[in-house]
Amino acid sequence: MTIDYWQLFRLEEEQVKELNQTIAEDLEKIRREKPLIHHITNYVVMNETANMTLCLGALPVMAHAKEEVEEMVGAAGALLLNIGTLTPEQIESMIVAAKRANQLGIPVVLDPVGVGATSLRTESAKRLLSETDISIVRGNSAEISILAGLGGEIKGVESVGSEADNVEVAKAFAASEKCTVAITGKEDVVSDGERAAIVRNGDAMLGTVTGTGCMSTTVVAGFAAVQNDAFLAAIGGLATFGLAGEDAAKRSATNPGLFHVNLYGSVAAIGRDDILTGCKTEILQPPRIQFGS
Repeated sequence: MTIDYWQLFRLEEEQVKELNQTIAEDLEKIRREKPLIHHITNYVVMNETANMTLCLGALPVMAHAKEEVEEMVGAAGALLLNIGTLTPEQIESMIVAAKRANQLGIPVVLDPVGVGATSLRTESAKRLLSETDISIVRGNSAEISILAGLGGEIKGVESVGSEADNVEVAKAFAASEKCTVAITGKEDVVSDGERAAIVRNGDAMLGTVTGTGCMSTTVVAGFAAVQNDAFLAAIGGLATFGLAGEDAAKRSATNPGLFHVNLYGSVAAIGRDDILTGCKTEILQPPRIQFGS
């Protein structure tokens, strides 16, 4: 039994090249079509996520009232649900909007901010997952581990630890919920239950500014609006945002205030060549084994 590592390497190299080309094409499509991203989101980062949507090339709308969300989501390319400053009334609006999005075939992206910190957050996130069809769940390792029933620790709305391997957690949770799961951290993990990928773009300075996790979800929603494959949309959004974070960090001299401003500019300036040469993506798969003497 032998393993043809050279064949495996060439296969993976070609997959990464094709993946990065897809990301670049999707980014160009966002800027050409300018899809509307309907946010029902948290009040701490509403301005940040609206501006990030614009910098990406899409259009933001923040519409929370239960009486208008069905009509608004009908005009959207994607619906983003963020429970960072949730209220029971807001959750009802989210469910109404998500059900309408499901009827229309519009992708729904969930950011379960701080799930596990309180029973309201945990129960609300689980209710959204059980009563509506979520396309992509984007969270940190503790949030996803808690939703998957595997433990994790949350202080406020920040992750301070988790108990399981992110790849296995993402794959298991994605399979059980029939969605794509994206776990962000030092390295981002994406899985749809069968496929899995790692995105190695990003910079530690992303942790120095409030709301960068929510911004990354916004970018993912932008990609979901133009890419029918939720797995590829999640990879594309995280790779693009992480690459922009690297660029912003280089120009910020470890100053969080400058980094915050530069991050918008880096997302707005990122282009096809940057994606093709800078995205650090990896498709995970079992090695191809050849049998022979």
